[in-house]
Amino acid sequence: MSMILSASVIRVRDGLPLSASTDYEQGTGMQECRKYFKMLSRKLAQLPDRCTLKTGHYNINFISSMGVSYMMLCTENYPNVLAFSFLDELQKEFITTYNMMKTNTAVRPYCFIEFDNFIQRTKQRYNNPRSLSTKINLSDMQMEIKLRPPYQISMGELGSANGVTSAFSVDYKGAGKISSAHQRLEPATLSGIVAFILSLLCAALNLIRGFHAIESLLQVLCYFCNFRVMVRILITLLHFSLEQQPAFTSVIYLSTTPAGGMSNLF
Repeated sequence: MSMILSASVIRVRDGLPLSASTDYEQGTGMQECRKYFKMLSRKLAQLPDRCTLKTGHYNINFISSMGVSYMMLCTENYPNVLAFSFLDELQKEFITTYNMMKTNTAVRPYCFIEFDNFIQRTKQRYNNPRSLSTKINLSDMQMEIKLRPPYQISMGELGSANGVTSAFSVDYKGAGKISSAHQRLEPATLSGIVAFILSLLCAALNLIRGFHAIESLLQVLCYFCNFRVMVRILITLLHFSLEQQPAFTSVIYLSTTPAGGMSNLF
């Protein structure tokens, strides 16, 4: 029988579970799937925003938006269009009910456990397709999945070697290869914000210092330029005075010679 078994709401940044449905299944397969849930939770920031992991008789589907991921476990024959329509309803309701500040500042697991009531009601609706078909229109979701199918996660990508996650290089249908464009930046922490502000202040102080240094350099250049001009003027005056010195001497000599002695000069 195809059905949704469980669902969770998880913060992408650190994998903190915010809410989850109550699981009644205790089989071996469900226990294994819970392990996959935890492993995926730690890698959400490195994965595309719509993914599917096939785990034998079960599928894990999730979508991520605005720093929150909505994850569900269903049987392998459950239709993709219904699975992602279910996740889309969870996303819309969660965004409407809780703002981003609450989700970003949450510190304890399952702090929005009351959202479980909506998850359970929606899960019951989607596990009864006859009543569901008259309440929702799946054509838009079907078209979206056709144009942008979910990324298929392999078990090799899910694993890690020596604590280092392997790079995603598997083909993503309709989008080429997974690259760094699919990775999300983590929100800045308080220490990071303080460091950024201090860096800006240091940069501003260095900029002011640079302006003062340029101003001082210009003053020194102007001083030397003015000094050289004054020296040139003094040299020119001195040179001019030396060139005119014989004429001045003759004039002085003529002015001091007696009138009778003027003829001796000509």
